[in-house]
Amino acid sequence: MAQVIEVDDPADPRLDDFRDLSTADRRPDRPGGRGLVLAEGVVVVQRLLASRYPVRALLGVRRRVEALAVELADLDAPAYVATAEVMAEVVGFHLNRGVLAAADRAAPPDLAELTATARTLAVLEGVGDHENLGALFRNAAALGVDGVLLGPGCSDPLYRRSVRVSMGHVLAVPFAPLEPWPDGVKWLRDSGFRVLALTPRADAEPLSAVEPGQRVALLLGSEGPGLTDEAIAAADAAVRIPMARGVDSLNVATAGAVAFHALGREWT
Repeated sequence: MAQVIEVDDPADPRLDDFRDLSTADRRPDRPGGRGLVLAEGVVVVQRLLASRYPVRALLGVRRRVEALAVELADLDAPAYVATAEVMAEVVGFHLNRGVLAAADRAAPPDLAELTATARTLAVLEGVGDHENLGALFRNAAALGVDGVLLGPGCSDPLYRRSVRVSMGHVLAVPFAPLEPWPDGVKWLRDSGFRVLALTPRADAEPLSAVEPGQRVALLLGSEGPGLTDEAIAAADAAVRIPMARGVDSLNVATAGAVAFHALGREWT
């Protein structure tokens, strides 16, 4: 069971995993990055505790830590209890959700193993906004996507904001880099996937024209420019979501949800 420890000193070195998150919580490949997975709020912390990521510690106000009593019963890591004021000094801002958990990263799954049994994949190119990425993972989890593959220019799915926006589902949906690019798209085609590039281009075929029963990898691009010409050329077909006159596109996470639902409904 987790050891519950009260702390009243914001400078306590045992809280260093949670310190100055507004400046120190960065991608591990950038200066100052710690490479930790950070979960905020009871629900997201619950999902972290149930995931494959090794938990290092928790920090929270008493009532939030007590709300996790069932999950903490099997945890071999400390749970630090502090006042909201002490937490704010440690973290660097007031945390409305009242509890944080820190975990070490785990190695991404093997690409071949991830795709071997998958029926639906999301393949992302240039999705650099952390909130869009988190929302995509939440939508993927809700709508039956088996995994997410990351092309160039994507942000870190395990960045704190992405984890929060995904409601912790990024911790359960398997993801891996797809390299090289765009040759990795051809590898997916050779592996039995029909690769569809989602784009607002007028010459793309309607999403409803996709035949049911196929293994599909859906390419999604960045919020502004969308997919590159190279990515679209590497796909089997370009598809679009028909929409009302005067509206040319959707937010990438919203477009992904519409497409995941449409394709999944055909396969159900």
